[in-house]
Amino acid sequence: MKQREIILQSIVEAREQLEAIEKSLRDPDYEECELQVDLEHAYHHLNYAWNVRSESDSALAAHSDEDFVKWSRFPIGEIHVYE
Repeated sequence: MKQREIILQSIVEAREQLEAIEKSLRDPDYEECELQVDLEHAYHHLNYAWNVRSESDSALAAHSDEDFVKWSRFPIGEIHVYE
């Protein structure tokens, strides 16, 4: 793993997002659409942590919008889905 610091920061941000969701769920006005957006945000951080783990510093520094989108996607075929 080349990107331990970015992985760590992404995990911290995912945890913070999950904690915010936990707090929001105590509010009866918290809607499902808000939950969806918030969970997507948490997933983004986890997916990003996994997908950039072996990227070079130069690839991360020069990333395109397409790279960012690619690194934010669920890593199908690399992470096992629980069934």
